[in-house]
Amino acid sequence: MDNQTNQKKQFDFEKKQHLGLIRGTVCLVPHDDYWECNAQKTISLLWSVLDKIAIDIQHIGSTSIKNIHAKPIIDIVVGLKQLDDILPYITLLKEKNIFFRGEERTEQLLFVKGDFTKDTRTHHIHIAIWNSDIWNNYIAFRDYLNEFPEKAIKYDVVKMNLAQLYSNDRNTYTNEKNEIISKLLIEAKVWKSST
Repeated sequence: MDNQTNQKKQFDFEKKQHLGLIRGTVCLVPHDDYWECNAQKTISLLWSVLDKIAIDIQHIGSTSIKNIHAKPIIDIVVGLKQLDDILPYITLLKEKNIFFRGEERTEQLLFVKGDFTKDTRTHHIHIAIWNSDIWNNYIAFRDYLNEFPEKAIKYDVVKMNLAQLYSNDRNTYTNEKNEIISKLLIEAKVWKSST
């Protein structure tokens, strides 16, 4: 194997290892199969810590949807019986470089992983009640867009346009996506209930 081929393989490997985004910014990149591999590795780590309280742990968000662009941040949801069940595990998770950030939304807690010296986040770990509306919405949305690629592309086009407008304003980017997410989620729930 020649030196140029080795350099290309090294570049491809390093590119696939790239995860993370500076907090508050938006940069969408093409889908990368490495995301699923990394998500499963992180899920295994979470199971090793939370096996006594977790009911289910799933890869969610845009990195779990094939063929669309995403922020290179892995989203994972951990389903529990009660949110308070996670509280005794905060210190143990911190030892694994998973840091508690508090209540993300009503009835949902957030943990993050990343390079905090660079203000970069690589993983968002959402804690929700298993089989609640929040849990079911995450799963239905992911499954629907993977089942219907034309819907995923429609979502992708909106995201790409918003990312160009709000590359340094993640809150506005997120808020502006709500309309299409709400519409697709209604469709996803109807589809999920009929399967």
